[in-house]
Amino acid sequence: MEAYLRSCRDVIKLNALRFKTEGGPICRDNNTCCLAHMILTASVRQHPAACDIVLFHSQGCSKNSPGLHVVMGNEACDMDSMVSALTFAYFLSKSLDCKRMPVPVLNIPRAEFPLRSDSIFLLRETGLPQDCLLFRDEVDLHGLHKNKQLTMTLVDHNVLPSELEDTVVEVIDHHLLQRPPSPSCPVTVETVGSCATLVTERIAQKAPEVLDQQVAQLLYGTIILDCVNMAPEAGKVTPKDSQYAVFLEKRFPKLPQRGALFQSLQNAKFDVSGLSTEQMLLKDMKAASAGDLKLAVSVIYMTLERRGLQQDLCEFCHKHNYNLVVAMTISFKDNKEPFRQLAVYSSSTMSKALEKAKNPILDLKPMSSPFPDVKAFIQGNTLASRKKVMPIITDFLKEKEKTVYPSGNIEDLDLDDDSNQDQCDLQQCPEDAGIEDDTQFPPTPMNSLVEGCPLDNGLPKISPEVLVEKVSKMASMEDTSPEGQ
Repeated sequence: MEAYLRSCRDVIKLNALRFKTEGGPICRDNNTCCLAHMILTASVRQHPAACDIVLFHSQGCSKNSPGLHVVMGNEACDMDSMVSALTFAYFLSKSLDCKRMPVPVLNIPRAEFPLRSDSIFLLRETGLPQDCLLFRDEVDLHGLHKNKQLTMTLVDHNVLPSELEDTVVEVIDHHLLQRPPSPSCPVTVETVGSCATLVTERIAQKAPEVLDQQVAQLLYGTIILDCVNMAPEAGKVTPKDSQYAVFLEKRFPKLPQRGALFQSLQNAKFDVSGLSTEQMLLKDMKAASAGDLKLAVSVIYMTLERRGLQQDLCEFCHKHNYNLVVAMTISFKDNKEPFRQLAVYSSSTMSKALEKAKNPILDLKPMSSPFPDVKAFIQGNTLASRKKVMPIITDFLKEKEKTVYPSGNIEDLDLDDDSNQDQCDLQQCPEDAGIEDDTQFPPTPMNSLVEGCPLDNGLPKISPEVLVEKVSKMASMEDTSPEGQ
């Protein structure tokens, strides 16, 4: 697999060179073509197994280049998304009917990958170096789309922004389906614990020879972690997950012992030693928006007791153009029971919405906070993960968008009417692995292609001056509210 992934990187580097030197993906002069040939020759010499896809490279120097087929997971880029993208693209590369070169792209900037400690651990254990991976800030999907040289498969999510929607030709996912049916886009959606289970099934049925020790360990580790060591009491594992975990164990008896592998991956996931507040917020973050309001919801694997928290949150909002932040912490007591806290920065209105939530009831108990702009709570309902809180937030924002957008200030919202919770009551959402019940489709992660990532055309930008003015106004209104008196 390493040879294949390095060949993918060579293709992207070559395309970037063409864009830089010629202003487009088509090679128009002999010098660039010669350099392309040198890159390809070096790649094949260094990685002989890559020679079966050299045809894609050589065609890239002509106007008849078929382009790329990108396989991409969701914006959280957790282990399931990463492994599903890597292994399914590798499977496609071995398929004789694949007309375009399959390329796996991880849906985060490269700079954020060091925060995915569990994924890094698994790659290291399987012998795959990080430098052979491709990330979303390294591939110009819009340029490829403009030149009609892009198709995509989505794994572990099923929606993209409208501009790229017509490039999606297949979906493999285990979340709630949010895209309309189309005869041109086959969809595989099934309520399993891990998308990697569905990828394993496809490979086992269509091309079992693709499975080797390395590919098997990637898939196996992901299934084990997502399904909480296959423990039925965790409410994650399904019969199909168990079926393909056992399939991999029998086919590759030298795989790491199940319990030891799970514990190592779990320890790596919860390791936040040495991370700054900003890095902790980015490590596991989703976004929501309404009008010009942008909200970050981050899961943090520690407690809220952190010096300078308010200043860190303020700087995070300024740097990443968010109006407010919801931080949800999770840690474990000595008896292994989960302990949750929740903090909202710069918006008492959002705090009220969460306190008034009915489905689920979060059971928020106010904590004394030394920071005037941070509302902190102990979350009594430890089963309510971010997957349950996100629908409360997004439905609240959708319901009130008409009110928010004209004023641009979330504090103008009226929360006295409990009717805004009705939409939340209609939605149930499954839970985090190992802690909560999972009886339905998990919600599709909000995709970063929608909101200001390097792959989209960008939302209207808010200048730093305007953002500072908005935050200051929000803070001053809280100070004059009854709660602040």
